[in-house]
Amino acid sequence: MVEITLKDGATIKVEKGSTILEIAKKISEGLARVATCGEVDGEVQDLRYQVQEDCKLTIHTFAKEDLEGKKAYWHTTSHIMAQAVKRIFPDVKFAIGPSIDDGFYYDFDVETPFTDEDKEKIEEEMKKIIKEDLPIERFSLPRKEALERMKDQPYKQELIKELPEGEEISFYQQGDFTDLCAGPHLMSTGKVKAVKILTSSGAYWRGNEKNKMLQRIYAISFPKASELQEYLDILEEAKKRDHKKLGKELELFMISPEGPGFPFFLPKGMVLRNVLEDFWRKIHREHGYVEIKTPMILNEELWHRSGHWDHYKDNMYTTKIDDVDYGIKPMNCPGGMLVYKHNMHSYRDLPIRAGELGLVHRHEKSGELNGLFRVRCFTQDDAHIFCLPEQMEAEIAGVIQLVDEVYSLFGFPYKVELSTRPEDSMGSDELWNMAETTLKKVLEDLQIPYELNEGDGAFYGPKIDFHIKDCLGRSWQCGTVQLDFQMPERFDLTYIGEDGEKHRPVMLHRVIFGSIERFIGILIEHFAGAFPTWLAPVQVKILPISEKHLEYAQKVYDQLFKEGIRVEIDASNEKIGYKIRKTQLEKVPYMLVVGDKEQENGTVAVRSREKGDEGVQVLDEWITVLNEEICKK
Repeated sequence: MVEITLKDGATIKVEKGSTILEIAKKISEGLARVATCGEVDGEVQDLRYQVQEDCKLTIHTFAKEDLEGKKAYWHTTSHIMAQAVKRIFPDVKFAIGPSIDDGFYYDFDVETPFTDEDKEKIEEEMKKIIKEDLPIERFSLPRKEALERMKDQPYKQELIKELPEGEEISFYQQGDFTDLCAGPHLMSTGKVKAVKILTSSGAYWRGNEKNKMLQRIYAISFPKASELQEYLDILEEAKKRDHKKLGKELELFMISPEGPGFPFFLPKGMVLRNVLEDFWRKIHREHGYVEIKTPMILNEELWHRSGHWDHYKDNMYTTKIDDVDYGIKPMNCPGGMLVYKHNMHSYRDLPIRAGELGLVHRHEKSGELNGLFRVRCFTQDDAHIFCLPEQMEAEIAGVIQLVDEVYSLFGFPYKVELSTRPEDSMGSDELWNMAETTLKKVLEDLQIPYELNEGDGAFYGPKIDFHIKDCLGRSWQCGTVQLDFQMPERFDLTYIGEDGEKHRPVMLHRVIFGSIERFIGILIEHFAGAFPTWLAPVQVKILPISEKHLEYAQKVYDQLFKEGIRVEIDASNEKIGYKIRKTQLEKVPYMLVVGDKEQENGTVAVRSREKGDEGVQVLDEWITVLNEEICKK
């Protein structure tokens, strides 16, 4: 017998060699029905996996927050899709078909791109394969036999040749289809219920434009048809909220063919951006930050010193000045180091919290550009905190408090993720262990639940990432705080301690918005362009009923303008009904209709975006209420 410790700490004893599925059945038949894979001592395994010794076991399902469970489900469906494509296009060559955050994709080498008709046929064939309820079986082969098995699949052969010598190579088979795969997978195709092909696009093999262009199909699957329909409804709503579409309609920003990936902010977009930046400055001042500005171009030696040249040069733009090589900054950190080194510091000066709204440039592939979400130049709301070792925990906690204040204001719930040392990293094991332990301690002291993301830290230190959730339930990684013992060492940063000797400060990197541009894109979609009044580019639109009311409308405008309210007049000759509908489409929070009665009495007829007709009100009194709403955000 072996002892199994479950996720909740309970233990059960089972026969040695029991599979994860058998253990799930022992716990409950209901759990076994919905189980998709298991996790044995931290390693994700098939339901077929046989447990040979005492272990900790988590059984994954397709539950809302269970990403590992979803991955196994979606990965299985990607194989179903590949099998369907093989049945319809027998000469297809297979590349890879992983699960992703929202479903899965598979890359195929076919003669011509898939048409809408092709995708309909593939989806129907997938449904047939699901109905056939084919058992899914796992087997392994040595390298030579694996290569022979995949003799007609050049991409699979390429992957096999890269695997370590002597390693048994795993495959999964369902009916007439076999694929090279590490798993895990469901027990049969019939466990998948509802499927939908979403889109297709071209994709270079291994993301390299020098390689052949393949055809990628994106799709999704769910255990229930109702869940699929709910997802499709959200996708439809997301289309309506698409920030690229709304950004154009609301005249917030544009992307020009003359500058792909380099956004242009239009007047209304600049208002939105400036309001955000003003808020950023105000809240940072309240939290004890000073603001700096560092140059966009710095010489190549600096980027070698910082480590970015070795770890990030493929994403950097470079130039020559006076025959010397320079880098256009992809990050603000090295400039922040030079600002700190500008003066000698005492321990009494620390902590120093230096914030910067710094424009950075990164070389992104053209196929990955996406409105404001993926651009080639953007403004990071960076800050670098230089502190004493004993101040480290308090400063991390202070950043978390600031993050909470900002995200709460916008109505964003968020989850926290702790990312640890990556393979491509700098520094000693001792420093990394200390840094990771410190971040864990702060989170645990603040009783903040977090997920561990092994190996996804920055090359110079571990980090805490904040993933906000918008009104459609989509997750966006925005804020981060990173603990860095490396850069102070590389830049020889020091302070004079109480003992009169030089010591090394600890440094924190952190952002809240992440990227101003991306955060604006998220806000556009979150609010569907209907920004709260304090944030709206135009807060009030004055609608005179006819030309004879223009003079009074101008007086109302002047009074609102003096109060600092962002206001416009619709001076067109259109009928009032048209003006109201047009202003509604512009998503302006308030309309003030003015006609004969309002002109005679010094009043305004108020219509709000949220409540509709709010009746006739005295202008001075209404301005007081509006200012209070704006002030309280």
